[in-house]
Amino acid sequence: MTALPDWMALPPEGLSAADYEALPEEVCRHIEIVDGAIVVTPAPRRLHQRIARRLAGELEQAAAPELTVDTDVDLRLRDVPLLNRRPDVVVYDSALPDDALLRPQHCLLVVEVMSPGSVTADQTDKPAEYAAAGIEHFWRVESDAQDDRCLTVFRYRLDPTTRLYALLGADTDKLSVSAPVELTIDFDSLL
Repeated sequence: MTALPDWMALPPEGLSAADYEALPEEVCRHIEIVDGAIVVTPAPRRLHQRIARRLAGELEQAAAPELTVDTDVDLRLRDVPLLNRRPDVVVYDSALPDDALLRPQHCLLVVEVMSPGSVTADQTDKPAEYAAAGIEHFWRVESDAQDDRCLTVFRYRLDPTTRLYALLGADTDKLSVSAPVELTIDFDSLL
């Protein structure tokens, strides 16, 4: 039997922010932290990566200079117990220094590209966490179960009263929005 790596041996109170920050980047790229527990995320399929990369490129072209677009970066939602996610795409305030911790108040939009191994997290857990943290916009990209080249983008906006996301639309084939950025995308360009 193979022993777990040392970094997976958690104290009873879970992984702290300092513990996480001490981990090597090659470890952090493959995990998320939920209530101090390590959640190992499988390597996404190439199609998943392509969709995220191309959508990020489209968002970057459409974004105003005061916005930055990145993929697969740490987003610290809470320090205690530690809640650290790695959205597929995030649009945030360009004034944030590169070495500063990305937090919800810096973010305008987070996007998750759903994979077969992330259905519950992407449909239920992450939207609830992002909404509770106050991130104004959330998009989820889903592939059709029968044809993974048929995409739907579910767009949500935070209701400031309930602190829950309200569905703005479910777009297939093409996306045309004026907020949080002005953008029109034919989904074939993402594939």
